[in-house]
Amino acid sequence: MDFILDLKKKVVNGYSINKEDAMELINGDSQTLASSAKEIQNFYCGDSFDFCTIVNGKSGKCSEDCKYCAQSSFYKTKVEEYPLLNTEALKENAIKNASLGILRYSVVTSGRNLSDQEIDILCKSYKEINKSVNIQLCASHGLLELKQFEKLKVSGVSRYHNNLETSRRLFPSICTTHTYDEKINAIKMAKEAGLEVCSGGIIGLGETMEDRIDMALELRELGVTSVPINILNPIPGTPFENIPPLSPEEIAKTIAIYRFILPMKAIRLAGGRGLLPDKGKLAFKSGSNAAISGDMLTTSGIDISEDFKIITDLGFKVRPL
Repeated sequence: MDFILDLKKKVVNGYSINKEDAMELINGDSQTLASSAKEIQNFYCGDSFDFCTIVNGKSGKCSEDCKYCAQSSFYKTKVEEYPLLNTEALKENAIKNASLGILRYSVVTSGRNLSDQEIDILCKSYKEINKSVNIQLCASHGLLELKQFEKLKVSGVSRYHNNLETSRRLFPSICTTHTYDEKINAIKMAKEAGLEVCSGGIIGLGETMEDRIDMALELRELGVTSVPINILNPIPGTPFENIPPLSPEEIAKTIAIYRFILPMKAIRLAGGRGLLPDKGKLAFKSGSNAAISGDMLTTSGIDISEDFKIITDLGFKVRPL
């Protein structure tokens, strides 16, 4: 307990914890860890909470073999398949989300990347959305090239999403069709183009807590702005369909350790939150200060109005992070 409290004071005073520090937190008292992480979050981020929504802008037939994903063409799932949504559909969805108080809106597309033609189509859509509604735009289109990132920036996109998914050690067991370094290079190019970066991963893939810590340290090194934490939702037909779920307590402990490592960041509960009995409240009390609301890409999420009530009851105020 003394170690946790002493480390909390050091973090509040500007200290960046190392791997040894983070590993020692694993066996610390859970309540002390959670409350200390919450104090760190309050110190650096106050009571601000950032909500975003995502839309599946192009679904299915993905060339990649990520073992958790319903959209991979390698697995037999019941995912809906369709090409890029048109501008009107994306714009109407953005307007609807903004009217409900959502701060950020992200179009996510399946596949390793997009063609130049698809990027041009989406950039026209982003420009139309910007003309129609006041909502911050994020994009998630895979492993793009620098010129494509630059086009997104010019079109009004402010943030790019590209998850590391897990640690460098475990990644080859999760995906073989692209590499960890390709992801890191894409993140660096997005930043070079002037975009903020949203990058995190999935917990519950069979990784150790050390793997999670290694990913957090990598994200800190990359200087990302937002860190989404997905909880594995085992999809029938994927190789991970029978992996047992994590306990809410383990999820909260992971969030708390991430807050120690990433004290100033938006730590964003993402996919899989709807599976939790408390919809993520324990994690929000342990250092998480952002979430994806509404439906996920291929699974149901939590109703936006319900999410706003949860966050308000916990004393947060919805503001961009």
